[in-house]
Amino acid sequence: MPNHSEDAEKFLLAAKRSEIQALERLTGSCELVTTVSDLVHQLQRERGISNIYLVSAGFRFSSLRAEQMQACSASADTFRQLLHDQYLQEGKCNNPRDMRLLNSIAYSLHGLDELAELRRHIDAFEVSALESTDAFCRLIAGLLSVVFEAADVADDPEVTRLLVALFNFMQAKEFSGQERAWGAIGFASSHFDERLHERLVHLQDCQRRSLEIFLEFAGDTERARWQAIEDSDETRDLNRLRRVIAGLKNGEPIASEVSEVWYQLATARIDSMHRLEDTMAARLLKVSRKRVADAQSELGHHYAQLQKLKSTDWSRLPALAVLFDPEVPGLYGRASTAGVPPLHGQHLAHSLYDLIRSQVAHIHRVSEELEETRRALTERKLVERAKGVLMRSLRLNEDEAYRTMQQRAMEMNLKLAEVAAKIIEIGNRRGSLDYRGKNPRPEGATRGGPG
Repeated sequence: MPNHSEDAEKFLLAAKRSEIQALERLTGSCELVTTVSDLVHQLQRERGISNIYLVSAGFRFSSLRAEQMQACSASADTFRQLLHDQYLQEGKCNNPRDMRLLNSIAYSLHGLDELAELRRHIDAFEVSALESTDAFCRLIAGLLSVVFEAADVADDPEVTRLLVALFNFMQAKEFSGQERAWGAIGFASSHFDERLHERLVHLQDCQRRSLEIFLEFAGDTERARWQAIEDSDETRDLNRLRRVIAGLKNGEPIASEVSEVWYQLATARIDSMHRLEDTMAARLLKVSRKRVADAQSELGHHYAQLQKLKSTDWSRLPALAVLFDPEVPGLYGRASTAGVPPLHGQHLAHSLYDLIRSQVAHIHRVSEELEETRRALTERKLVERAKGVLMRSLRLNEDEAYRTMQQRAMEMNLKLAEVAAKIIEIGNRRGSLDYRGKNPRPEGATRGGPG
């Protein structure tokens, strides 16, 4: 006759081994995020240098650009090698939850494949600074989506918090880089028109929004280091220059020499942000690896406890331990402690059931913490979907769609995510009505018939 207690033991240990495998995959994702962080920074540097190179007709940053392209290529090679090792080996790419992450990786690799051609166009001055910047931004956006998807499939609340903080900080740094690019374009043309003013204000708003989420999920050390960046001389000087730009009237000329000052100040701030980003990435790896080590230690503890149970008088479960556990839901409407017989002769703390119940409590606690942490990710998805609805239905560009949502949120005194949810709901209803209006099914028509 089979020993059913041994089957319960096997599934208990299998659950812990499954947790370890999930944490090991998560550690691999954290290594990927760390590599993406460096690659994004190298691309941001090349974007800024290429921008100055183009607007100066090749007279400035020529040698610096050549050096940066080499650094960028080296970082891209590291990225590709890590992807090959982690995802393209036999049996490595078999988690269905990674579908969106893998698709983001495919998009990013395709963009990297086109980078050499973009550089050739820049060499030949066949693209403008604006077109070059736009192309780099698309590539960087694809890589940032890899970080977002890695956070979205993370199963550990502490690691997920760090991933959410890091993603939003990287997003803020990218908005800072785009602000640097637009500012350089304005200075190079020696004037800032109304549309350029609006773009710069929008990018500054985007930075603030991303940094608010970063501060919500970051640790005390990261918050303190960010505050030090905000209080630095470079940031104060950059803010002064921002105010100068904001005070310029439409088309009012400004000395193009200020462009170099703008670039240096914006770059100093971005480089400071990257140093903090590196620290966060290192902590992310440390925490994820520690979670694997802790889970492996817990598995060893489970083995030891089970061996101890088998060698003592506590080798059997207390009679009816599961079926009369007052902490497990039973008959609806009955008081949980009413009529529960005492469990004589055994100490529950030393039973197999105690290990199972402890594991259930651990999973429940992790799930609750994870749900709260994923709120920021869920809200971002809603905002992105709602922007798409507005862009399609009202023929707006991305900035206009986002500003429309912001305005509605202020008018309705709602959070941006709440407005996004309403827009998606309305869009779904209209889509359903449009579908029924354009594709009416004739009376009596059967599914799959001529209709």
